[in-house]
Amino acid sequence: MNHPAVSGSPSEKTIQAPQKKRYWRDLDGLLLLDKPTGMTSNAALQRVRRLFGARKAGHTGSLDPLASGMLPVCFGQGTKVCAYLLESDKTYEVRARFGAQTDTADADGTVIAESEVKAVAQNDLEQAIRQFVGDIRQVPPMYSALKKDGRRLYELARQGLTVDRPSRPVTIRSIELIEYDPVEPLLRVSCSKGTYIRTLVEDIAQAAGTLGHVAVLRRTSVEPFAGLPMATMEVLEAAGEADEEALERFLLPVDAALKEFGAVNLSSEQTRFVRQGNPVQMAGSRATGMYRIYGDEGDFIGLGEVLADSRLAPKRLFAAPPQPAGEEPQK
Repeated sequence: MNHPAVSGSPSEKTIQAPQKKRYWRDLDGLLLLDKPTGMTSNAALQRVRRLFGARKAGHTGSLDPLASGMLPVCFGQGTKVCAYLLESDKTYEVRARFGAQTDTADADGTVIAESEVKAVAQNDLEQAIRQFVGDIRQVPPMYSALKKDGRRLYELARQGLTVDRPSRPVTIRSIELIEYDPVEPLLRVSCSKGTYIRTLVEDIAQAAGTLGHVAVLRRTSVEPFAGLPMATMEVLEAAGEADEEALERFLLPVDAALKEFGAVNLSSEQTRFVRQGNPVQMAGSRATGMYRIYGDEGDFIGLGEVLADSRLAPKRLFAAPPQPAGEEPQK
């Protein structure tokens, strides 16, 4: 930040406030960020990454700028579990607004059509909602990041273009009317990956005999993190100002994202073989499938698959923890 120039010499000098030196560090873990409204998911990611000084970071499941709520951010080796979180179910609270349709299907857009029906009776709304619970198909909105012939749909939409989009299967686990209002009801939606809440609100409005769009949207959970606290940007920035290490108390371990898989604990010999990428024979019988693997010291190693012959084959390994100073890695 520039301060007023100081005169008194032939050439005026500009005094600048000292800048905190930025450095990047290797950091592993997961952060449950409460993304604020008015910010893209990528902008939120980059802001948090700089705050933590993390060399590597990624997020799972973008939220629209209008939306707030849970955005899991993965640091370091945590980025290896991003793909699993993308598959997770999500829960949203959405306030719909009936009577008008916008080009973006939310309140950030421009109204492109209005309906004579501005209010919906509770019985009619509940009947419309029931039609969309279960396995359904959705046509993605034009304002989305999906691609058509190599171009993002939202890029085409900004040019005033509309193209055909094939419908896609999604699963709506439940829709709860948590606050009835004839014009702006509040809904809670639990759904599978790939669900567009903006499209769902438009479809519910149409089924109720009107037009509609999203007024307010908040993602309250991403599985398997339902019920866990989120950290706001303001809280993180305050913690970072006090002590950079204080930020790390907001991190979850990487394996917190993989609780759907059972756990396997290995002996020291098995740990060595698995870390080298070799399968090991498991004692007793286990159901086939993916498991979390823990080494002989209780450290998380990665994911492995138990095969039909009871061997455990490593599938996704994580780097070994650093050795204490003065010790040589084991051969």
